Amino acid sequence: MDPKIMASFLELNNIEKLQHDSKSFHNDIPMSAVSNPLSFKAEAPVLNNYFFKNKDIFIRKHNRFAPYPMHTHTFLEMNYMLRGSADERVDGEHIHLSEGDLLLLDVGCKHAIAALGENDVMVNILFRDQDISIRMLNDMRRNRSVLYEFLLNRTIKKQNIRKFMLFQHNDRNDEVRSTLDHIIVEYFQPREFSNSIIKNYLSILMTQLVRNYNVRAKEISESQRIVLKVLRDITNHYRNISLESEAKKYNYNKNYLSNVFKKEAGKTFSTALTQQRLIHARSMVTSTTMPISDIIEAIGMSNKNFFYKKYNEQYNSSPGQDRANAESDALSKKL
Repeated sequence: MDPKIMASFLELNNIEKLQHDSKSFHNDIPMSAVSNPLSFKAEAPVLNNYFFKNKDIFIRKHNRFAPYPMHTHTFLEMNYMLRGSADERVDGEHIHLSEGDLLLLDVGCKHAIAALGENDVMVNILFRDQDISIRMLNDMRRNRSVLYEFLLNRTIKKQNIRKFMLFQHNDRNDEVRSTLDHIIVEYFQPREFSNSIIKNYLSILMTQLVRNYNVRAKEISESQRIVLKVLRDITNHYRNISLESEAKKYNYNKNYLSNVFKKEAGKTFSTALTQQRLIHARSMVTSTTMPISDIIEAIGMSNKNFFYKKYNEQYNSSPGQDRANAESDALSKKL
């Protein structure tokens, strides 16, 4: 992080001076930023789009020395722990943030933040892009592989989708922290085209979060364990894998493995394999000029009619339409 920006974050502002002396919360948000002003004392207030005005993104340091009361908002929020640590209460759960961690809060997510210490620096990043949500990130992750879809369905109830995600920092995802630092620098040291650069960084950040976020299966049974192994094999070896080869590999009867897979994964082995192949096919369709016939062969399929039928069922479009849209998007960005 830029030393000047870090120094400014560590410097006490007027609200922090008050909170430091009184050890109690002092509101720095005008009533015009609250959708239901009367709720400030009665219940969790809803913060509206006041912060954005003519901007797509709003960034500020979280004030230290006093707990921030329970609240919610009409926009997506990131709590980025730039330095030190913090504790939050998020939708009834206790969340601990260490340095480098990022907490993503969806629209309507209730959360409160415990008092930060003198050396704790949390940066709040707010943005109002209605196309970005927890559900969108789930869909992005799901489109990585059929394995992710299975894990997500185990950890997220469809009727009660979690309204937050915790991205914990480790040595493998320093790229996420680097991108966040770039966003903060562009915001607090604006130059020509900073707003456009920040918006592009946000797109990169979303993709990096998906790439670096691991979904872990907990308390799995023996049958789920074998299905996870098969799903990983489908993800890694989709071109030439088969149910027969998997049954032989894990020393199971083919019919038994087929039944267990369908019960636990909610789909047949063949369906999961086709979905994984189509994920890679679409990636090649939209990012290369490879002929569709070559793509079909590259993903391990041979029946062209079957490929086009399943592609349309999975993506509600044709390979030709997706390629044309991708080329159009690339052209518009150049212009």
